[in-house]
Amino acid sequence: MWRYREALPIESDRSIVTMSEGYTPLIEEEICGKNVFIKMDHLLPTGSYKDRGASLLVSYAREHQVSSLVEDSSGNAGCSIAAYSARAGISCEIFVPDHTSVGKLRQIEAYGSKVRLVEGSREDVSRKILEQTKENFYASHVYNPLFLHGTKTLAFEICEQLGWKSPGAIVVPVGNGTLLLGASIGFGELYSAGIVDHLPKIIAVQAENCAPLLRAFEMNQKDSADVNAEATVSEGIAIEKPVRGAQILKAVRDSGGTFVGVSEQEIIETWKEMSKRGHFVEPTSAATIAGLKKYISKTDPNETIASVFTGHGLKTACELFSWNKQ
Repeated sequence: MWRYREALPIESDRSIVTMSEGYTPLIEEEICGKNVFIKMDHLLPTGSYKDRGASLLVSYAREHQVSSLVEDSSGNAGCSIAAYSARAGISCEIFVPDHTSVGKLRQIEAYGSKVRLVEGSREDVSRKILEQTKENFYASHVYNPLFLHGTKTLAFEICEQLGWKSPGAIVVPVGNGTLLLGASIGFGELYSAGIVDHLPKIIAVQAENCAPLLRAFEMNQKDSADVNAEATVSEGIAIEKPVRGAQILKAVRDSGGTFVGVSEQEIIETWKEMSKRGHFVEPTSAATIAGLKKYISKTDPNETIASVFTGHGLKTACELFSWNKQ
């Protein structure tokens, strides 16, 4: 992703912490009888798109002589921050919900980071970490805007791989919005520079069991709705109170896009379908493709659509294996 160095806000090249993340394959898949483009970001170094944001944010930390940092995560962001911190020689501590997938916990530990399990919801984890941010750099993928300037490179790459053209729509999962908002920034910068001639519609996918943004969109609210969230297999987007809710809703509305909700059964069935096609992805990726299916059924058949595999299935292999037996 550092091929776009001029658009990434790090002052010195010596500060860059990288593992050659980015420029993942953009493949064509037939979904519901239509050819769509899917960005394979589950093939990034730690197995998720979060490596884009982690590379930039940890580079910033190195540039400012940070010696230790903390992060809170539902799993993937923690894995990414832990990996890039290890590469930078920065001490790292990751706070996660106590129900986080075992594979993600072991991955964080393998990089040498400390794992702090917090009982309760993802929001409980966010509250708990605030006690630590007075003494440590808070490498938050949610609050720190630098993370979004890493994830915006997804938009750059999609357009470059399409011959410097924007798709008509991009379908992405949304929890805290780090991918959606990054994509919005990226496409916006390309459009402002005159590199592409239109902005894609943003199609945001949420699990029906935890869909505060979908509900807000349906009720025409400016910020996320209060919901009684239930457990979902898509832990990566199980965010009951997204702090950038208003920003996410505005980005989707301004693009002319929409929100799509998917059931647990639809997520699991789509995961099994993708597996039989040779794509071993985690539940959040399956939720995205389940949402893509619903969007395809309602849109112009000639529209160019792009989507993304956000995380690798090996991260949740134990849980996924049990589903496959059902």
